[in-house]
Amino acid sequence: MSPDREGTTLEVDVQVAFGAFDLQVEQAIPAAGVTAVFGPSGSGKTTLLRSLLGFEAESRGRIALNGDVWLDSEAGVDVPPHRRPVGCTFQDGRLFPHLDVAGNLGYADRRSTPEPGVAASITRDDVVDALDLGPLLDRRPHTLSGGERQRAALGRALLSRPRLLLLDEPLSALDRRRKAEIMPYLLALHPRFGIPTLYVSHAVDEVALLADRVLVLADGRAQAFGGTVEVLEQLDLAPLTERFQAAAVLEARISAHDDEYRLTWLDLDGQRLSVPLIEHLAVGESARLLVRSRDVSLATERPSPTSIRNVLSGVLVALHQDEATAFAEATVDLGSHRLRARITRASAAELGLAVGSPVFALLKSVSLDTRAGR
Repeated sequence: MSPDREGTTLEVDVQVAFGAFDLQVEQAIPAAGVTAVFGPSGSGKTTLLRSLLGFEAESRGRIALNGDVWLDSEAGVDVPPHRRPVGCTFQDGRLFPHLDVAGNLGYADRRSTPEPGVAASITRDDVVDALDLGPLLDRRPHTLSGGERQRAALGRALLSRPRLLLLDEPLSALDRRRKAEIMPYLLALHPRFGIPTLYVSHAVDEVALLADRVLVLADGRAQAFGGTVEVLEQLDLAPLTERFQAAAVLEARISAHDDEYRLTWLDLDGQRLSVPLIEHLAVGESARLLVRSRDVSLATERPSPTSIRNVLSGVLVALHQDEATAFAEATVDLGSHRLRARITRASAAELGLAVGSPVFALLKSVSLDTRAGR
């Protein structure tokens, strides 16, 4: 498929007020790759998506994609939902219950009127192949698992051949096993089809592994916007991301594979990490790792042999102690990356931790992005 069209932008300047809630978001978003809209429940994520789709009657302001205006309150422009070139999936899939999977795909395929661009050449066979929908084509939605319904819903959205794809918390209704099943399809979606995507979520692990950039919302306002790694490392987001199990994203290069022990070794600015074998990535390629603050312990001396294989040296650059709880959040500078560690305040005191001190970060677990680095 063709890559994203360079230089395209989604211009968002919307206000929505109803009851006690007030959304005000003004942001120019590159219409390329995957942009996560991240925040807690009630932050305005779904309201923003409904405004983009044209479903929010109270929306005011301006929305435009690459200069094509969908909403301009001052000019009296409000393009109806069916004329906005947007594909969308929701938490529950929302497939037509009276149609089988083939019928749901066919509905979108027949109604599609693609404009020239990255989505125009998408075929039904492309979608069926990419999402492994072949075995599901003759099945009705009520016979599908949650993950299968989401795959079918993704296929239907793709066959509408949109210029913008909106995914509204597609994994939130799935259990851990179903999430693991569908994540590879989500990871492969944009590299294969190249449609600019907004991915709405309140799960930091999904955001870290899927998104190129992040728009953080809280209380109806944008709190931050930028590259995924940079945003998740911002100290002023600690109170917000703590609610979502604060994490850091590391981008490391594969240095070797160990077939005997089924491990892959990675280089992170001269320090070594090992993860379960990544068979489809070659030496020299890069991978993205998510490390949760709860999975990081700290030491002031390099530990003697231990079952924890990944130990990184760094400098403590911040220590935020929450006196209302037993915990503190430490930030460790590794060079070009930073880690967060959630430890007890008692441990911080016993270790004598102070900003500027050298420390060792012990990584008990990492989550791995299975794509090659971009």
